[in-house]
Amino acid sequence: MTIGKNKTIQAAVVRLLKPLVRLLLRQGVPYGVFADIAKHIYVNTAMEEFSIPGRKQSISRASVITGLSRKEVSRVTRLPEIEDQEIQDKYNRAVRVVSGWMRDADYTDDAGRPKTLPLDGEGATFARLSRKFSGDMPSRAILDELLQSGAVERLDTGEVRLTGPVFGPASGFDEKIAILGTDVRDLINTIDHNLSHSGTDSRFQLKTAYDNLPREAALNFRAAFPEKGLALLNAMDRELSALDRDTNPASQGAGRIRAGIAVYYFEDDLTPPDGEEGR
Repeated sequence: MTIGKNKTIQAAVVRLLKPLVRLLLRQGVPYGVFADIAKHIYVNTAMEEFSIPGRKQSISRASVITGLSRKEVSRVTRLPEIEDQEIQDKYNRAVRVVSGWMRDADYTDDAGRPKTLPLDGEGATFARLSRKFSGDMPSRAILDELLQSGAVERLDTGEVRLTGPVFGPASGFDEKIAILGTDVRDLINTIDHNLSHSGTDSRFQLKTAYDNLPREAALNFRAAFPEKGLALLNAMDRELSALDRDTNPASQGAGRIRAGIAVYYFEDDLTPPDGEEGR
């Protein structure tokens, strides 16, 4: 690796790690824990993805790639995996239930609006909706997740109503922090892919930003953005759901691909410490 390239990568990593370390310190995660996690990922990635084609990866080669001793690599490979699969499964299934509720003809009215549903019984019910789009997870667990997040409300009649077109873990810390590991991972994977692919093989990755906005303008844009971003996500959701085998078993084709888009708003306060406005 050239000196210039090395410095560029290091500078990018500094930008990436600054908000992550801020988050970790705020949550009481010390450096030693982060270092152990990083070491674990270095070794596992080297063992799983950087072997010589046709040959099983060795401790010695992983040691050379990672810069860790053979003894340390061997120790790390015996450590248990750190996973949050249960949280991820519950979140993903809740998202599928909300999406199905919005587009499935059995659960929408003539105007295409999500119906108010009884919890159980005959016909269109929340229990049936949950079984159709969340698989074997109990409908009660899905309902509790949606109620906690505010995506669903229970009416005096005992029925449930969808309060919005999207699901987000508005109250659960575990669910919120799990998004850090999925959404940021997806962005980094896209950047990694685009570093080695170009043209039609590259993945869409664009943003728009300005760095001298008046505070009032930023506040107005922040307030207006959710509706515009949601419209785009809803359009993409309709297209993808028609192709996904879970929601459309008739969808034909080979392989199993996970694909989607993400939309988010970002903001930094660049106002100088003396409070003077930027010019």
